[in-house]
Amino acid sequence: MEEYKFVYPLQVRYGDLDPQWHVNNARFLTFIEQARFAYLVELGIFDGKDFFEVPFIVADIHVAYLAPIHLTQTIEVRMRTGKLGNKSLRFDYLIADSDTGEELARAETVMVAYNYHTRQSMPIKESWRQAILDYEGQTLS
Repeated sequence: MEEYKFVYPLQVRYGDLDPQWHVNNARFLTFIEQARFAYLVELGIFDGKDFFEVPFIVADIHVAYLAPIHLTQTIEVRMRTGKLGNKSLRFDYLIADSDTGEELARAETVMVAYNYHTRQSMPIKESWRQAILDYEGQTLS
């Protein structure tokens, strides 16, 4: 089984539902965004206060919807850094039912290290790289 050290619990809200009474596909992006924000805070890469200091910008997103999510489900987003490059990295996500472990969706985002003040990409800072490697406890490609 793949290892995800970071787990972010979520409460499905009525407003997350679409007319078919399951979570709307667009909400999955919000779920992984919430987890990503919390992950960066957990690793000490972002302090959670100044959005101009978020060190990454989304370059690419892929989501595989595996099963519907319903209002009464307890869910969680499991997250990890899957690849670490010079200016970019890949975050992997698994949205699962907290009670059964059923996989509900898989996603990945390619993130580019980005300076919002200069509006330019930049190399991933060594302190961020080390924080990720220390947290994940593995060598990333």
